[in-house]
Amino acid sequence: MEFRLEGVSSSMESAVKALQETYHFTLSEEAPVTLHAVQQSDQTSLKVTCENNQASITYQKTHHFFRGFGLLLEQLAEGNNIISIEETPQFQTVGPMFDMSRNAVMNEKAFKGMIHRLAIMGFNAAMLYMEDTYEVKGEPYFGYMRGRYSQQELKQYDDYANQFGIELIPCIQTLAHLEEFLKWDAAFKYKDTRGALLLESEPTYDLLERMISSVSSCFRSRRIHIGMDEAEETGRGRFLNMHGHKDRFTLMANHLKRVLSITSTLGLDAVMWSDMFLKLASETGDNYSKETEIPDYIVENTPNDVQLMYWQYNSNDTSHYESIFNQHKAFHERPAFAGGVWIWNTFGTDYHLSQAANKAALSSCKKAGIQDVFATLWGDDGQETTPFHALAGLQYYAEHAYHENVDEEAWRKRTAFCTGVDTEAFLILSELNRPPGTAKESYEQTNPSKFLLWQDVLLGVFDKHVEGLPVGEYYETLSSKIRKIRNANSELDFIFDVPERVCSVLALKANVGNQLKAAYDHEDQATLLQLRNEVLPEIITRIQKLRDAHRSQWMKINKAFGFEVIDIRYGGAVNRLETAISRIDAYLTGNVERIEELEEERLYYSPSVEQGSTLGWSSYYYRMATPNVFFHVLPIY
Repeated sequence: MEFRLEGVSSSMESAVKALQETYHFTLSEEAPVTLHAVQQSDQTSLKVTCENNQASITYQKTHHFFRGFGLLLEQLAEGNNIISIEETPQFQTVGPMFDMSRNAVMNEKAFKGMIHRLAIMGFNAAMLYMEDTYEVKGEPYFGYMRGRYSQQELKQYDDYANQFGIELIPCIQTLAHLEEFLKWDAAFKYKDTRGALLLESEPTYDLLERMISSVSSCFRSRRIHIGMDEAEETGRGRFLNMHGHKDRFTLMANHLKRVLSITSTLGLDAVMWSDMFLKLASETGDNYSKETEIPDYIVENTPNDVQLMYWQYNSNDTSHYESIFNQHKAFHERPAFAGGVWIWNTFGTDYHLSQAANKAALSSCKKAGIQDVFATLWGDDGQETTPFHALAGLQYYAEHAYHENVDEEAWRKRTAFCTGVDTEAFLILSELNRPPGTAKESYEQTNPSKFLLWQDVLLGVFDKHVEGLPVGEYYETLSSKIRKIRNANSELDFIFDVPERVCSVLALKANVGNQLKAAYDHEDQATLLQLRNEVLPEIITRIQKLRDAHRSQWMKINKAFGFEVIDIRYGGAVNRLETAISRIDAYLTGNVERIEELEEERLYYSPSVEQGSTLGWSSYYYRMATPNVFFHVLPIY
C-alpha cells in the first residue's frame, strides 16, 4: 500500500513513517491513495472514509488519528476500497501500565515497537511503573545494577511516544514497595521496614523531593502516580521503636499531605492507589469490600487534590465494581480505574480470567462514568513472561475505549491486524494454566505452568496436586498446538518460543515426581532405572533449550539486568535433576539404603486444592523450589 499524506504536521508524518515496516505500507508523493487528515477541535467522534482513492481521517486528538489510520490500513488490506467508519471515544485516558521494576526493564527497540502497536490500537497514555529504576541525584544505589533508566533515556521515550499522541506517565512509589532500594546500607536512614519509608523524618522528605523532581522532569505529562499501595507495614518497624504506636490512617494522611506539597510545588497532578484508605475504612481489613462504609473522618482527612485509582484484577461481578466506584465517589476527586492482563506469576498469560474480569470492569467503568482507565501488566516474582503476551488483552481495552459494546469477532480481527499475530495464538497461552484438574468454568487464580516447572523432582511440593492426572500428556499436546498455530513470518513470533518449550519440558516433568515416588514405593527398580537413564536426562536437555529461548527473548525485549535471576532458576532446576540422578544411582548401586526425599509422604501445598476447581496457586519461586529455608527473613526492619 502507498499513501500520499496531506494535512499532517512534520512530527506526525515522522511518526507515520516509523510505522511503515511494521504495517507494510509506504509514503510517496506519487502514491495512488491520498490520505487527508482533518483535525477539528469540536469533533466528538473519529471518522474514517475512503472512496475513489481519496481517504480522510477526521479527528480531534493525535491518538485518534493513529487509531483511524490503523482502521484504514486494516480495511484496505482486506480489499475494501469504499470505507465509512465512525467511532466514539468512551474514555478521556486509556492505556497500559508497564512494570519496569520486577527485573525486566524494557529496552529502546522493544519500547518503540510497543508504542507502534499502542498507537495503531488507539491508546493515548501509558504508565511506566518504576520503583527504583530511574535516576535520583545524590543516590547512586537507587536502581543500582537494576537497569535503571537515565534521565536522557526517559526523555527520549517521552519524545517518541508524544509523536503518536501517547502521554507517558511516571508511576513511582513514595511510601512502600521500595525493598530494592532500602536493602542497601546506604539507604538505612530512610528505612522503616524492609519496603516502607521512615515517616516523620526530614531525610525521607528530602529523598522524596529529589525522587519526584528527578522523574517528573523527564516527562511532558504533569501527572504522576505516587503509589502508596499495600503499605501495611507502615509505622511498624524502626518507626515503632523510635516513636511508639501511631494510628496508621493518621500516619498515611499526614504523609500524603507532605508528598502532595512536593507535587503541588512542582506543578504536578498526583494519582495514588486507593487500597490502603479503603482497607483502613473496612472493619474486616479487606482492600475492596462491597460492605465497606467510608467513615466521615477518613473522607474529611483525605486530601482533595489527589486522584484515587481503584485496582481490581480478578472479579467478574459487575455489582462489585459498581459498589466500589460508589465508595470512591465519597471522596472529592473523580476516581480512576486499573484492571489487568494477567501476565504475572505465570508462563501462560491468563486470558480466561483476564477477559472475564475486564469485560465486567470496563462495562462498569462506562456505567459509572469513569474516564481514566489503565491495564496493569505486573511482573511479580521476576517477570518470567513479557508484556507482548498481553497484546490481545490490550486490544480488548482499546476496543472498549471506542465502542459502548465490544463485538468479539471485531476484537479478534483488530488484534490480528494490530499485532500481526493470530488472536488464537494469544488465547492459547491460557491453556498453559488449565491442564486436567482445573474446571473449565473456574475463574480462580492458578499457575501450574510455573510451579510444575520450578518444583523439585525429588521433593515434589506440588506432586499431590497432579497425582493421577494426565498432565504430561496434556502439555505434550499443547506444545504441538502452539507450534502449529505459530507464524514464522510474524515479527512477534519469537514470543511464543518460551511457552512452547515450557510445554515441552512439562510434557515430561509435570508427572515425573509422582512416577519416581511410585516406582520407589513399589521397589520397581526397572522403572527407576528407566526414569534415570531416559526421562531425567531428556528433561535436562529440554530445560537447557528453554533457558536458551528465554535468554534470547529477554535480550530482545529488555535490558540485560535481571536475567541473572531467571538464569539462576534454570541452573537450579538442572542441578537438582543431576542430583536426582546421583541419588538414584546411589540407591540402585546399594551405596545408600534409602532415598530420604522419596520416603516422605506427599501432601497438598494448599489443602483447599483437594476440594477446589484448580490446581492451586503460588506467588513465589522460592516456595515452589523447596520447603526448606531459601533465605533467612530478618525482622521487618
